[in-house]
Amino acid sequence: MATLDNRRETGPHCEAENASACEHISRTLARISDKWSMLVVRVLGKGPCRFNALRREIGEISQKMLASTLRDLEEHGFVSRTVTPVTPPQVEYALTDLGREFLEPVRALAEWVMTNAPRMDRARAAYAARRAGP
Repeated sequence: MATLDNRRETGPHCEAENASACEHISRTLARISDKWSMLVVRVLGKGPCRFNALRREIGEISQKMLASTLRDLEEHGFVSRTVTPVTPPQVEYALTDLGREFLEPVRALAEWVMTNAPRMDRARAAYAARRAGP
């Protein structure tokens, strides 16, 4: 089994001739791995939701940040926006097929975090103890 360093050097996505692939991967990870995107995808994973219900479910997110996050997720194909022509108009957000596929690694990452939280807590405590000194 190759080590991470070996994969980094010889992997097909990050060799010099695939620099554009590396840039694309970095941009995509930056877009989907921010705090709010993960939370929006998690909530929409339960089913379609209107803006204010989504905002209540997420918690401490500003209206501006939620609107911006939803626009970005829609632009990248993770979220669909459906406007119902009534007065006032109703807007509902839902995960697209791509968004539902993305939910799988999000859930796997969440599970990994929960499994490894005690190890990370111990590492933080050990680091703090070393920083505090004798």
